[in-house]
Amino acid sequence: METITEAGLSAALTQTKPQRLDSLRADTTFTLSVLIPVYNEAKTIEELVQRVRAIDIEKQIILVDDGSTDGTREILRNKIKNNCPDVKVVFHQKNQGKGAAIRTAINHITGDYAIIQDADLEYDPREYPVLLAPILEGKADAVFGSRFAGGGAHRVHLFWHMVANKTLTTLSNMMTNLNLTDMEVCYKVFKSDVLKKINLKSNRFDFEPEITAKVAKMHCRVFEVPISYAGRDYDEGKKIGWKDGVKALYTIFKYRFFD
Repeated sequence: METITEAGLSAALTQTKPQRLDSLRADTTFTLSVLIPVYNEAKTIEELVQRVRAIDIEKQIILVDDGSTDGTREILRNKIKNNCPDVKVVFHQKNQGKGAAIRTAINHITGDYAIIQDADLEYDPREYPVLLAPILEGKADAVFGSRFAGGGAHRVHLFWHMVANKTLTTLSNMMTNLNLTDMEVCYKVFKSDVLKKINLKSNRFDFEPEITAKVAKMHCRVFEVPISYAGRDYDEGKKIGWKDGVKALYTIFKYRFFD
């Protein structure tokens, strides 16, 4: 598994201007809390954990199993917990949703910064340095990745999923006065003290528009950086569906006017 060295970190940051390594403080030391909600990811969870552990950044890894029924829980208990002492594993007794799993993970954060990482291999942990750069440079309080901002390689599929995503992002921008290109993206990085101040309520994928709305209300400095994306289809286990899109639409307006 590839580890990001100092040279690799420099190269990664250089690829996304103006986040350059030479603009960061040389004495910067920090710990990154990686929050990983997990539900029925038996096929991918071990590789995902290996990829995250391989990144050469001081990390706290928090896995929250959200009531998996496909063998994921057994993998977490018998393999991850036994073989990965640096990984904290928390179990929900029943499925509650991605937002609920993230709220549980937030309660265990000890790092200076926190990033949300899905367990399905669609997102590449090697891009953590690029995502962290605006915060480490003192420019941002939160950083969103973007699958639509000209980043790395992307799998080409699910046209209507992309249309729905862009529509929801546009409506969210209208309510928050942000100009994001990918509100629904998994990769979101926060200063931990900022994330802990947000009173999150959403249980499912409506977490994404809720946290976007509340970051905007807090007047956080939000940056966006391009990322790669290896999206999967529903036969491969993709879980978000049209009902989640409807709920996201409701959430966009709810947290603009009523919370």
